[in-house]
Amino acid sequence: MKLLIMATLALPFLAGCSSNQSDAKTSVNKDMATVVPDSFIWQTEQFADARILRYQIPGWEQLAVQEKKLAYYLTMAGLAGRDIMWDQNYKYNLRIRRALEKVIAGYKGDKNADDWKKFMEYSKEVFFSNGIHHHYGMDKFTPAFSREWFEGELKGANSSLAPEVLEAMFNPAIDAKKVSLDATKDLQLASAVNFYGDDVTEKEVESFYGAMKQPIDSMPLSFGLNSKLVKENGKLVERTWKEGGMYSAALTEVNKWLAKAKEVACNEQQRTAIGLLMDYFRTGDLKTWDDFNVAWVKDTASTVDFILGFVEVYNDPMGKRGSFESCVEVTDPVATKNMHVIQENAQWFEDNSPLMPQHKKKEVMGITYKFVNTAGEAGDAAPSTPIGVNLPNANWIREIGSKSVSLGNISDAYEKSSGKSALEIFCNDKEEIDRAITHGALAGKLHTALHEVIGHASGQLEPGIGETDATLKNYASTLEEGRADLVALYYMMDPKLVEMGVMPSLEVGRTEYDGYLRNGLLAQLRRIKEGKDIEEAHMRNRHWVSAWVFEKGMKDNVVARVEREGNVYYDIQDYDKLRGLFGELLREVQRIKSQGDYAAGKALVEGYGVKVDPKLHAQVLERSKKITTAPYAGFIQPRLVPVVDANGAISDIKVEYPNDFIEQMLEYGAKHSFLPDYN
Repeated sequence: MKLLIMATLALPFLAGCSSNQSDAKTSVNKDMATVVPDSFIWQTEQFADARILRYQIPGWEQLAVQEKKLAYYLTMAGLAGRDIMWDQNYKYNLRIRRALEKVIAGYKGDKNADDWKKFMEYSKEVFFSNGIHHHYGMDKFTPAFSREWFEGELKGANSSLAPEVLEAMFNPAIDAKKVSLDATKDLQLASAVNFYGDDVTEKEVESFYGAMKQPIDSMPLSFGLNSKLVKENGKLVERTWKEGGMYSAALTEVNKWLAKAKEVACNEQQRTAIGLLMDYFRTGDLKTWDDFNVAWVKDTASTVDFILGFVEVYNDPMGKRGSFESCVEVTDPVATKNMHVIQENAQWFEDNSPLMPQHKKKEVMGITYKFVNTAGEAGDAAPSTPIGVNLPNANWIREIGSKSVSLGNISDAYEKSSGKSALEIFCNDKEEIDRAITHGALAGKLHTALHEVIGHASGQLEPGIGETDATLKNYASTLEEGRADLVALYYMMDPKLVEMGVMPSLEVGRTEYDGYLRNGLLAQLRRIKEGKDIEEAHMRNRHWVSAWVFEKGMKDNVVARVEREGNVYYDIQDYDKLRGLFGELLREVQRIKSQGDYAAGKALVEGYGVKVDPKLHAQVLERSKKITTAPYAGFIQPRLVPVVDANGAISDIKVEYPNDFIEQMLEYGAKHSFLPDYN
């Protein structure tokens, strides 16, 4: 599970940590694309609803050469699989991306021309989202340039696209939504993602996997995680993603780099884990995937760690298939030590939670938590990245252990790149603004830590209850993210955190309560087009949590809705009672998960997390026009460059910081693309 950031709107503390990019004094080496650290440019550009940032890798020079080589090989393994994510997102994405690359590389016309400018903005949106659908909003991008102009430029670049591909690009009605969670439609047929054949229905998917028998009920396999389900001669069959199967060329290249990584692994446990991951990519065997995760969880000592594979299922409307992603991590020992007390008290948090006794773990095992600095990301983790991750996702493996990380340098880049704050637009009063500026940064970090370390690792299923992809289906992801948020929120106002020394006072908790409701009920609506429902899992969870406690709290003077000059604000009047409501909702959501209560889960999400008050939404969109910072952010990745000695051996790995988003996208297309146009 991953915790996504909401850019400026979810991080009110950015107001106190902003840097003026236009005034930065830079010293750029054009050949090496490096920047003097003291004048590092955090944000390079902004287009449409996105801004492009960069991040540094603190402590890189303190790593041993072997550790640097490991990070480099793992990063290359991730880039080798980049094409997979594009193809998973939509069947025509690779063809469209390659056509865009050729037009950009070969264009010799007027770059001030209107069509060219519109084309470049469209291209940047597509590269940012790994495809022609918005990475978060799921709607298809509509080209503002003409089809005739584009076809002319394709011809000039010695390229072409089939009529059906061009039609998919320019006809808004074709494959309009990447992932549809509209419960009134067939979720699979309404979604454009390339996880199923075009003629495979939602009911057929459920029946296909419902008929599968688990080899060991207590250790259920993640059926469907690494395959595409299609019809061949009228029969449903899985096309497994493996060497010799679907995505073979990319996975063979991934394994080539993993073999190098295995040679320089930090320890024998990590070496074992990498070997199992290679076996998994070679065979597609789901038992091997579980074996890898168990081995990976047990490796708690490696300085350089990684996430790699078909992991998160948010992009599958059926909640089964994992998107390819890669994240290479370098441990920050100082920050990890400062927050280690949360991990050490995991059992206390479980014992003192408001869950029903039968839903609490008697013994919390194997939780590890680290602050890390990202060294490279690809696939589902780039350009838009999480700020926190907790894995693995299989509940039975969580009983053995789990890893939680906070991506420190990513959060740092967000802080240092912030523009105009949204605080004065959505905060109820000056007291709320001041509190956010003073305590917002720490509140955000603590919420992330509690969400990942305690939240996802807490609770247990009742005996005989299956995995949530089977019981809660399309609501599983948003319910799990909301459950983890509720754990964090419940404990943010607990004096135990002050006693532990991780926060100075409960003012930090009050700051998080302010920000969560402000974001869930107001600020995040900025991301939704007028007239649309909320469909993304994380946005839904923030809305149903906030809307539920507001409805309950409004009756008891816990939260008030305030209107001034035609604008709506929310005023928390009793933080202790609000904590009680968060606990009450947490108890119920855990019950839903533990008992596999689909009907109750659906009622909660559909009743509180999907629909938007159109009048309030229009007001938020109008107020948001005053905000200069784009609501979404993504990153240009650092470039890891081997230094070779006289004998041809790698003697060091240097870090370069590219500063042009499109140049990096073209570089990746030229150097790290291994799949054919059609898979």
